[in-house]
Amino acid sequence: MTVLLPSSGQREPWLLEDFDEVQVLRLKAPRTKDVGYVRRTLGELFMPFSMLLQLRKSPLANEGWEGVVWYAPSIFHAPLARALKNASGCKGYLIIRDIFPDWAVDMGLMKRGLPYLFFDMVARYQYSVADIIGVQTPGNRNYFDCWQQQPGRQLEILQNWLDTPAAAPCSIQVNETYLKGRKIFVYAGNMGVAQGMDILLDLADKLYRRSDVGFLFVGRGSEVSRLRAAAQKRQLDNVMFFEEIHPDEIPGLYAQCSAGIVVLDPRHKSHNIPGKFLTYMQSGLPVLASVNRGNDLAQLIRDERVGQVCESNRVDELLFLAEELLTQLEGNTAAFSVRCKGLFEREFSVKKAVGQIVAALSS
Repeated sequence: MTVLLPSSGQREPWLLEDFDEVQVLRLKAPRTKDVGYVRRTLGELFMPFSMLLQLRKSPLANEGWEGVVWYAPSIFHAPLARALKNASGCKGYLIIRDIFPDWAVDMGLMKRGLPYLFFDMVARYQYSVADIIGVQTPGNRNYFDCWQQQPGRQLEILQNWLDTPAAAPCSIQVNETYLKGRKIFVYAGNMGVAQGMDILLDLADKLYRRSDVGFLFVGRGSEVSRLRAAAQKRQLDNVMFFEEIHPDEIPGLYAQCSAGIVVLDPRHKSHNIPGKFLTYMQSGLPVLASVNRGNDLAQLIRDERVGQVCESNRVDELLFLAEELLTQLEGNTAAFSVRCKGLFEREFSVKKAVGQIVAALSS
């Protein structure tokens, strides 16, 4: 197996490494992280062409491929995927994890003008390159009705997945902070516009007088600075923010917490199972979720009894559910842990995802 990665931080055109019998080829490409929207768009637009150019200079320039698998986001990978497919005459599997630009329109971040038409054209070109598309929930099938009408195309549900992290000491020690001794709701992941995290500060405000409850936010994103400032302005001493930590530290972090938080902006119309939900399940941590109405994740949480979920975006309902979850956890933590880990092993393991992708490419 070979993994091709864009790398903006290296000087060499290419860098070939080996990790556990997997070849990793890092290809020099424009920077797309922690930059403005315009620069990011231009960087992602030129990224596949830069990667293809550097690939042709590398030892793998004439490599033959049995299948090509790529991941969206980004919507800009199609030129590279098409070139690899055409060179080897193989199939391509596109893994869809958000439907951009439509989710940005739902969020009010973009109107259906020229920018939308441009991004929509790029996304649809990427879909056209794929032979198989894997979406993560049944609710996203309808979006690809027209796409799958073309002969030879296959659409299937491919659940998200997560490998087992290596054990590493966690740099965050809750017992050394002012949240010591509290039941901790933890949010670990991106804090951006798509998450709609203000309701969590409202919840923390509602629970302010409960000295046994605290909130821990760990990660990066465009909203971090604003959320920090808002928490300070409201004098929420039951809330703490930490920078992003290494994935191997996550189990150690969760071991100090009572429940994980999943939050999605209510304006979303597509269905999404965030990666952080998988990390909670893997660690046996129940969830408190606030998601857009009708999201497939809500029914999954209820059916599997792995937490509480709010679809109304009302802080009073979320407060009730948070307190309900805390009550359920008293003396019943082990049962929650068993259900969470069982769901993870059954639906979100790497082994299952790999088997499904290989079977689709081989059919």
